[in-house]
Amino acid sequence: MKAPAKKYIPFAQIPLEHRDWPDHVIDKAPVWCSVDLRDGNQALVTPMQLDEKLRMFQMLIDIGFKEIEIGFPSASETEYEIIRTLIEQDLVPDDVTLQVLVQARPELIRKTFEAVKGAKNVIIHFYNSTSTLQRKIVFQKDMDGIVEIAVEGAKLIRKLTEEEIARSGMNIRYEYSPESYTGTEQDFAVRICHEVMEALGATKENPVIINLPATVEMCTPNTYADQIEYFIKHLPNREAAIISLHPHNDRGTGVACAELGLLAGAERIEGCLFGNGERTGNLDIVTVALNMYTQGVDPGLDFHDIQAVGKVCEECTKMSIPPRQPYAGQLAFTAFSGSHQDAIKKGFDYMKQTGTEYWEVPYLPINPADINRQYEPIIRINSQSGKGGAAFVLEKAKGYRMPKAMQPEFGDIVKAAADAYGDELNELQIVELFQKEFIDLKGKYEIIERHFIYEKHKEQDNDNPTIFTGVIAVDGKPEDVMGRGNGPIDAFFNALSKVGITGYKFINYDEHAISVGSNAKAICYIELQKPDGNHIFGVGIHSGIVVASLLGILCAINRAEKQKA
Repeated sequence: MKAPAKKYIPFAQIPLEHRDWPDHVIDKAPVWCSVDLRDGNQALVTPMQLDEKLRMFQMLIDIGFKEIEIGFPSASETEYEIIRTLIEQDLVPDDVTLQVLVQARPELIRKTFEAVKGAKNVIIHFYNSTSTLQRKIVFQKDMDGIVEIAVEGAKLIRKLTEEEIARSGMNIRYEYSPESYTGTEQDFAVRICHEVMEALGATKENPVIINLPATVEMCTPNTYADQIEYFIKHLPNREAAIISLHPHNDRGTGVACAELGLLAGAERIEGCLFGNGERTGNLDIVTVALNMYTQGVDPGLDFHDIQAVGKVCEECTKMSIPPRQPYAGQLAFTAFSGSHQDAIKKGFDYMKQTGTEYWEVPYLPINPADINRQYEPIIRINSQSGKGGAAFVLEKAKGYRMPKAMQPEFGDIVKAAADAYGDELNELQIVELFQKEFIDLKGKYEIIERHFIYEKHKEQDNDNPTIFTGVIAVDGKPEDVMGRGNGPIDAFFNALSKVGITGYKFINYDEHAISVGSNAKAICYIELQKPDGNHIFGVGIHSGIVVASLLGILCAINRAEKQKA
């Protein structure tokens, strides 16, 4: 790559003596305007057909948008068709405003007014390019020439509006965008917007939407916020304007520009669901709205089923939502890292144990259940995953609450399997690993028969004498055994010594129910110390907790013998 100093001009900073926006917080939602049907649609490889536009429009209504830019009706018949269909079929709720875009050109403005006839609420959104580059390269006009285009367009729009209101009583509002605002000198942007407001007769009671688009992202988000604050502070008759933002994402900071722009005083935001749009896209409204939600601010948009919203968008736009897309991506709430998995698991345990009213789970800024993601695996397992992740998946899948001391051992088994597989392991594969290693294990020793005799004892005795009698198969050959001890487990260990099993020491066990009712079963996790001093675990499942314990002991011994072999 060439040295940047030879080709690119650094963006000029904004001369603000004192910035107020860094001290502000976002404590309420802006007015939202979806441009999915216009800006988003024009950026598609295959633009939406009428039925897809109508489906998208209805979903935007269901989400809660009250202002929807539906197209550029003067641009083509397909754009004209959608607005006529919505109006003639009475598909627009009374509290929803249709927004239509038009260049500040007389013939296009007149056709746009024809397109909206019969609508109840309309925003006429007109624009012309104002940036230094556009003036120099595209229009070859000076500032006065650009102002003239905007003002003449405003005058015609006002005239046609007054005529339409007199004829039909339609509710018409105005929006003006100095296109390529980010590349426009700030004082010139203030001047042209002020003159447009004057031409439109803007008042506090009837304000004009002044939309300041980052048509192309050209600077860092803080500089964009400086631009918005500078504009607001210098705009005459500020109370007669609603300051709107329309960020694009060329630098990958569209969301940050929107949030900092709100801090700088903007009141309205235009964007697309999931950031669809020209080049690298428009602002992602879903992300901005749910970011607010995680900070205790009601965004006023309903994304309680984000997957359903994503499905409609993918089917209508023929575009896929990236797997790492915030909130909506397939992997948005997935952790592979062992330390992340452990913290998430502990967070869920903490929530359950304390009953806290707040969401307090590390690495998850939002409760996935709030947007209908509760049935997806939050923790997924590959060779980078830790012990807690496998335990979490196993508990969610089967209800097995593996003791903490056992988690490293099973975690090593899972990591080895993931290394051998060369990919992540799904829930079924992890359950199968546990089943194969602990439940279905066929080893050297097997219980064929079991009986316990509990002897009577004197009240002052602390022991509980028990006799175990049964049959243990050793390499398939049954042998009668008997052992006496202070309780069933001690008696069982003494019986095992009769077939040469010695040197094992009982350390601990955990157990819990895994089903309810008359056929309820318990799972028992047994920790033994092997003759070499290391520890090993076994698992037993049975309707009787004592039998489950014996099965767990023999499982651990069989696993130890298998490791020796």
